[in-house]
Amino acid sequence: MISVLFAVLTALSNGAASVLQRRAALNVPASDAMRLSLLGHLLRQPVWLGGIGLVIVAAVCQAVALATGPIAVVQPIFVIELPATLLLAGFVMRVGVPRPVWSGVAAVTLGLALGMASAAPVGGTEEVRGAAWIPALVATGVFEAVLITAALSTRRNARAALLGLAAACGYALTAALMKDAMSRLESHGAVGLLTAWQLYATAAAGVGALFLLQNALQSGSLVAVQPMLTLGDALISITYGVTLFGEHVRGGWWLLPQLIGVALIAVGCVILARSPLASGGQEPAPRVK
Repeated sequence: MISVLFAVLTALSNGAASVLQRRAALNVPASDAMRLSLLGHLLRQPVWLGGIGLVIVAAVCQAVALATGPIAVVQPIFVIELPATLLLAGFVMRVGVPRPVWSGVAAVTLGLALGMASAAPVGGTEEVRGAAWIPALVATGVFEAVLITAALSTRRNARAALLGLAAACGYALTAALMKDAMSRLESHGAVGLLTAWQLYATAAAGVGALFLLQNALQSGSLVAVQPMLTLGDALISITYGVTLFGEHVRGGWWLLPQLIGVALIAVGCVILARSPLASGGQEPAPRVK
């Protein structure tokens, strides 16, 4: 499937971008948290600009994936971004991949396969019908406000986790808006796309999510951010797919293997995020460029 191929390409680009952005965020003073000056510091770092370049590549691939497949299929595939990036980093830098990393890769891969096979998302429309966006945007806004407010009252990894989940929600919203906008391109051509409010809302949501992610990465460790970002994006995207696009996933007793799959992915993400290849640590010595 074209959608699966481009979803994998998106995951590879996003995973590499997250590692580069994390390295850049470590050099930003804590006093710049939740301020526009944070972006000013990051813009002066080539490693961060390289990460943004990969974000742009990922956005193009994601648009193609969402235009050709259900959001409940495309977005969960993105959980492979961290394991794929770490394996690629180890290969490029000619460093042996530690055994825990392989365990994390296995957990994420098995969890994704189990979750997708048991959920079996199908169906759905290409665009959002009627005024369904209104309650969705209101609910998203309230959820984001609660997360950000809670994050501002905490510190370090707790703040990083909450902001990571807020960023995940922003990225999931961006994907849903992007899919709806791309449907206008197919049905009404370039004019329909350029006159659709969803296109400009996609850009706004994407910038907001990026800002939240930078603050999450600056606030705490990748171990705190990555599981919330990865699982939050996948699960919230499935929610958008079901509620906005009418996609269907299995319920009933199928929820049990789905929950097991989610647990495996979470464990795998924690294991992988602790790796020096992900955190930018010095042991082993290689750097992700």
